[in-house]
Amino acid sequence: MLSFFKPKPYLKDLLGEDFVDIHSHLLPGIDDGAKTITETAKLAESFKEIGVSQFITTPHISHYVWNNSPQEIISNSIETRLTLKKNNINIPFLAAAEYFMDDWFETHFKTEKLLTIKDNYVLVEMSYMNAPVQLYKILFDLQVAGYIPVLAHPERYLFYHKNFSEYTKLKNAGCLFQLNLLSVVGYYGGHIAKIAEQLLKKGMYNFAGTDVHHSKHIAAFSQKIKIDTVDALKETISNNNFFKF
Repeated sequence: MLSFFKPKPYLKDLLGEDFVDIHSHLLPGIDDGAKTITETAKLAESFKEIGVSQFITTPHISHYVWNNSPQEIISNSIETRLTLKKNNINIPFLAAAEYFMDDWFETHFKTEKLLTIKDNYVLVEMSYMNAPVQLYKILFDLQVAGYIPVLAHPERYLFYHKNFSEYTKLKNAGCLFQLNLLSVVGYYGGHIAKIAEQLLKKGMYNFAGTDVHHSKHIAAFSQKIKIDTVDALKETISNNNFFKF
């Protein structure tokens, strides 16, 4: 019974000092993340302070909103790396993308090579309003094309909250899950924290990510977690060692 009253840990303490982040928006001026290289530098420095030792930054590729190309992302990342190095910020990072699943994406990956977070693992997301009509066809065709879909922040898709079996259906369709770490401190609301806890209890998460866009996200890592499934959370965090480079 005494363990029930143990104080909950601070989120950043669970990262240790060797966390490999696979989801962030640090490249400057390319999406809704860092606006300038100065912001990028501050966020990269802050990453080291919260225990991120390496990161894979993943700007949005959404044809109708953030129409970034792999070439633009790679070019931006090269310039960013050089600038950070000049400022003695030496945290290693790679650049990939977070792809928005829609009709454009459905045809795009059949003809163009995707920017992956590692090998054939590709980070994908969908609308917070509703799932794509052709979602399961997209996931199937994506795997036929040789990719492994990693769904960003499944706990934040409100339309699944009252139909939890859809999460199982997604997993059975070959979709891996990436937890947004700030979900467990209630950053997106208490209800989303509860959904994240349910998914953790069921062992449905494969990886974790910060999804850092700005300094407010960084500050939230100094909060205590609001869930009880600490061991499952630690295991999910440790799974990111797979992405070390």
